[in-house]
Amino acid sequence: MAAPLSDTSLSPLKTIAVVGLGTMGTGIAEVLARAGREVVGIDIDEAAATKAAAALDAATARAVDRGRLTEQERDDTLARFRTFTDLRAAADADLVIEVVPESYDIKQQVLRALDGIVRPDTVLATGTNALSVTRLAADSARPERVLGLHFFNPAPAMKLVEVVSSVLTAPAAVTAVTNLALDLGKEPVAVGDRPGFVADGLLFGYLNQAAAMYEAKYASREDIDAAMRLGCGLPMGPLALLDLIGIDTARTVLEAMYAASHDRLHAPAPILKQLSEAGLTGRKSGRGFYTYEAPGSPVVVRDAATPPEDAGPVSGRPVRSVGVAGSGTMASGIAEVFAKAGYEVVIAARTEEKARGAKARIGKSLARSVDKGRMTTEAAAQALDRIRPTGSYDDFADVDLALEAVAEDLEVKQQLFATFDKVCKPGAVLATTTSSLPVVACARATMRPQDVIGMHFFNPAPAMKLVEVVRTVLTGDDVHATVREVCASVRKHPVDCGDRAGFIVNALLFPYLNNAVKMVQEHYASLDDIDAAMKLGGGYPMGPFELLDVVGLDVSLAIEKVLHREFRDPGLAPAPLLEHLVAAGCLGRKTGRGFREYAKR
Repeated sequence: MAAPLSDTSLSPLKTIAVVGLGTMGTGIAEVLARAGREVVGIDIDEAAATKAAAALDAATARAVDRGRLTEQERDDTLARFRTFTDLRAAADADLVIEVVPESYDIKQQVLRALDGIVRPDTVLATGTNALSVTRLAADSARPERVLGLHFFNPAPAMKLVEVVSSVLTAPAAVTAVTNLALDLGKEPVAVGDRPGFVADGLLFGYLNQAAAMYEAKYASREDIDAAMRLGCGLPMGPLALLDLIGIDTARTVLEAMYAASHDRLHAPAPILKQLSEAGLTGRKSGRGFYTYEAPGSPVVVRDAATPPEDAGPVSGRPVRSVGVAGSGTMASGIAEVFAKAGYEVVIAARTEEKARGAKARIGKSLARSVDKGRMTTEAAAQALDRIRPTGSYDDFADVDLALEAVAEDLEVKQQLFATFDKVCKPGAVLATTTSSLPVVACARATMRPQDVIGMHFFNPAPAMKLVEVVRTVLTGDDVHATVREVCASVRKHPVDCGDRAGFIVNALLFPYLNNAVKMVQEHYASLDDIDAAMKLGGGYPMGPFELLDVVGLDVSLAIEKVLHREFRDPGLAPAPLLEHLVAAGCLGRKTGRGFREYAKR
């Protein structure tokens, strides 16, 4: 039996072979060569090897043009990269990274062949993002030297590298590749072996749900993508990202995740199979969820599913004055939005004192905008003058749009809508800002359900561009048109969706957050590593645990319970760890402790 790897048995990882010179392999080779490693690029397709060399030549030329490399550094980098079509070229490598197609048969064939070629102390890394590292290692003659080294695309730009250990992996191998990743300027995250690892494990479940949402015709592809970009600050919407990744690739990852988890959230949405089998795999084929100018082009062109550019056959009702019910952060933010856009605003609360307090809060917000140069002193004063605080909903008698932003309690909202029904003039639009309750239940509290609609603003309302426009089965077409016109006039981006729990953003966001909690609960990865993985690998502005602590664990739990109750999917059941923290009063930043502890203000 061969001796196990030890820290002393591993030579420094100076010569590295990259097997498979597609987009990812070429990117990894560039990173290694620019960091001073001798790189042996191997691909059985001579054209692929030639293309990889040309890509490195072009990438380094661009780097020189941008002042990131000198000509001498470029020459040295190119000299360190050699290409071959025979695996035997890896004989002297200290590390071999395989990035061949996502197939057990192909990867196992490569790893078995390498067993007979490389030195006993050579580390073998698989670049898989979907297959079991343990299964691949078990088929090797020396499983202790096999691990996962998952770079993200494009490898030169993306900082995250997931270092994946199986139960067979020697600690020395993990240490060696972790140190290499650090030396490359990457941020390595240590994870265990399960399909998708951390970043893809969380990301692909979310992408799958977005695909299912589109397939159900719940919302258009454009509205789903806009909602997640504007509501969550993501660099790309989920359907555009699926097209970029490759719909066939996404389906492969999800199949592997589902095989391991049996979680219905990971069962690939049927539309992914349909598009894949039709050859509509995304950007690379020129068509996926969207249609592109040409295969490989990022330019989206109009197709049969593109929404018409005209406003539609129905005109909205005139809106000149707005009533906002509530005195909290959301209510004052919405009132500020309308006042800045030139609307006369009545802000009503349980007492006139509370309403005056909301107006004072708006005044401070407007003053900050003046200080930051976003508006003039005169414009701020005019906006504040348009706001009239009151302690009586009777002052909503003449408003054209009455909008509530009170507590997220159905009974409270229904009572308020019954009041709107009595005091608001005929033809007034009645809107709720609920994020989780059924809009139709508010509508049924009135005698005019056709006038009721959801307008879900995001916090802080003055800054966030998104408004989810939620029609019920009873909402009138002219009411819907009115709200879309109003959104445009206050410079918000409206997205249409139906009246079901979570609408678009929360229905996609909170299962992702819940799955992150489950990863920690199962001791699969640490809070810090998961947050780093999603920021660096997924482009998220905040990691899931940072976001949970900001939103509030109690708020998050309440939304997850609503989603679980509505969709009845076991995979949506709130993670017990989240329930335990809420029960203990650890609600996030607002209490000083959630998933992390915070300094007292």
